[in-house]
Amino acid sequence: MTDDTPNRKTTPEATREERLAAALRANLTRRKAQARARSAEGDTNDTAANGPEE
Repeated sequence: MTDDTPNRKTTPEATREERLAAALRANLTRRKAQARARSAEGDTNDTAANGPEE
């Protein structure tokens, strides 16, 4: 059998680096979503806490 993926690292270090990179991407995505939720929450709470502007 031949391997169709050229230059593919199969060492334990390579797989560890791939897992770490994937974890970093997932963490960044999660943190961005949290930041967006906080900013959206802050926008709605400002009018609720202070009442409507007159």
